[in-house]
Amino acid sequence: MTGRLTPTSTRRLVTPFLAAFALVSALVVAGAGPARADGSDALWIAAPYELALLGADADGDAPTRTLNIDISHDNTDMVVPGGTLTVDVTELADLAEITWPANCTERTGGTGQDRTVTGECAFPGLSTNDHVHGAEIGITATSAAVEGTVATIRSTAVAGDLTAYPAETAVTVRNGPDLGLAQAPNRHGVKPGSRVDVPVTLANNGNRTADRTLLTLFASHGLDFASRYGNCEYLDEDPPATPVGTWALCVLDEPIAPGRTFSLDAGALRTKKSVLYDRFDYAAEPYSDEALEQARAGRPFVRGGGSDLDPRPAAAPARAGLAGTVGGAAADSVADAVDEADVDTSDNYRSMLINAINTADLKLIGGEAEGAAGETVTASVTVKNRGPAWVASLGAGEPVATVDFTVPRGTAVTAKPEECYALDASGAWQEEQLGAPRYRCATPVFLHERASHTFPFSLRVDRVVPGARGKAVTLNDRPDLRISDFDPNLANNKAFVVVNG
Repeated sequence: MTGRLTPTSTRRLVTPFLAAFALVSALVVAGAGPARADGSDALWIAAPYELALLGADADGDAPTRTLNIDISHDNTDMVVPGGTLTVDVTELADLAEITWPANCTERTGGTGQDRTVTGECAFPGLSTNDHVHGAEIGITATSAAVEGTVATIRSTAVAGDLTAYPAETAVTVRNGPDLGLAQAPNRHGVKPGSRVDVPVTLANNGNRTADRTLLTLFASHGLDFASRYGNCEYLDEDPPATPVGTWALCVLDEPIAPGRTFSLDAGALRTKKSVLYDRFDYAAEPYSDEALEQARAGRPFVRGGGSDLDPRPAAAPARAGLAGTVGGAAADSVADAVDEADVDTSDNYRSMLINAINTADLKLIGGEAEGAAGETVTASVTVKNRGPAWVASLGAGEPVATVDFTVPRGTAVTAKPEECYALDASGAWQEEQLGAPRYRCATPVFLHERASHTFPFSLRVDRVVPGARGKAVTLNDRPDLRISDFDPNLANNKAFVVVNG
């Protein structure tokens, strides 16, 4: 059985930074749901939905792709015995050479159109571990692999009484450049006003040359680029359009042949006085005029005035999912690709965090209002960041501050901010959103130094209670952004709204 042909025009084009803080995941858990042995545990297969298989070059050589499959379960309190992962590669049998790891045994059956090829792979038991490695399978395209051919790998797993829902991986034969970026480690403990050099390594793991490369960079508000290169253009912060950092678009004219790896000084950064929880994003794709215009998105980028950002040859780093590359002689024998899409975009985008030793003093500000019975007054609670750092949750997306507000006695809320929701007196969710005794309010995920965010409430005075006070406090219950970790003065994290004081 062979794979099916699909038009090469359907291959996905890389669109850098569709969202500023999109996170890329290479592996996903396949399947809609497991067949449970009981209600206490479930077995899962973790495998990529898609895999790009590079075809042969002009000399008939092709790199080997590696398919990694993991096995996981839900309940780490349950002991799951070792089991068997069965990987059906029948559709690939005529297109590729399969290299099985030591824990797998190949099984073949039938002949002709009824021929089957599977691997039975033993995996260890799961107990306190939530996942184990199932198999690492090498796949190398043969001369019979025609570009655009699609074959499906089907995986099943059994361990004790548990059976995982089957997983499928679509393998597509492609030809073209395959630009990939190495992941830089997160940096912690940096100081304001210092230089940070993020290693940026760019490789072509494909079988065609990338004539030019478009590099897209983003440095969040507490960071700045140490150099403004002449072959890059920059978009600095211009609230409210781009309020959280600086963008850079760089065009590299150096052709990157298959198997070549380069280092770039694109991650040369300086930390500002406002640095705290910051982020540097970088992405690469084969250059095209369309890709550049799409990255600009009509925004006013300004070209840098320094020397050009040039790639420097570097040793090729180890890369998961690819074993072997096309050699230099073979690379020179194939035609250069013009505006050709990247064959595998899973490693075209990277992001890393830069956390600093710094503080930000959040302060709550209440207010006063006067009103007779039956009148409606406006009362507000404000979160002010007194700096020196800005505060942002650019990884987890948590609000900078969550405020718990108790409504003053004798009043009822007739209008509330969208960022607030109603609670009953005990702090539980209340279905009716107006007239509640308490409210929980969340700020945006970033708050610049010296900036404020206000929550205005409309209060109807049902009865006059002299000096009625409503208390507002910040909560410190966000595990990924605890106020006590950066705020040196928690004493000013409460305030009062006073009606008829």
